Amino acid sequence: MTILLSDPRVAAVPLHENGEPLVRLPETFGPARAAVRAGLAQRLRGAQSLLPRGVHLRVVEGHRPLEQQQAIIDRYTAQVRAAHPQAGEAELPDLVARFVSPVAVAPHVAGAAVDLEMVDASGHLLDLGTPVDATPEESRGACFFDSPRISAEARANRRLMGAALTANGMVNYPTEWWHWSYGDRYWALTTGAPAAIYGSGVAA
Repeated sequence: MTILLSDPRVAAVPLHENGEPLVRLPETFGPARAAVRAGLAQRLRGAQSLLPRGVHLRVVEGHRPLEQQQAIIDRYTAQVRAAHPQAGEAELPDLVARFVSPVAVAPHVAGAAVDLEMVDASGHLLDLGTPVDATPEESRGACFFDSPRISAEARANRRLMGAALTANGMVNYPTEWWHWSYGDRYWALTTGAPAAIYGSGVAA
């Protein structure tokens, strides 16, 4: 069963903030030059080294300010209410958390997560089934990492990317094939680590 970021077990994970700084990723990871924790940047470099020649990770987003996270929550909550009018207030947080994390445990706010895709040597996007940030509603669930609603090529590309990232200690949020994190509370819960090492107090 998929553990969502709204699950109380995520918020209950202890945080032992290690104070690691944010660093800018080099342009080899894409023009966004996303900011991430130094340990995450190291793991991304390790993952890139495992990919075949001519295949590159392109990071679309890393650290996200708290205010931006809240704005995404507010916007998507309105979309969920419209798409699921039968959903009660108790169900709403889980529906929203399939696409955006509560602020208190948000991996992006902690600098602990990246949204990424893969490109070829010419910079052309490889088939990964949906665009980054496709919602469950608009993609009809194809945004889920293990969705059966994608082509064999997209499935192979997701597995290639996932194998390289997993080998470097990162974890995927299963409702978003593009979202990978390290050091946050979700990572700690899913890997069995005793505590998260990156919290949301980091500033760019």
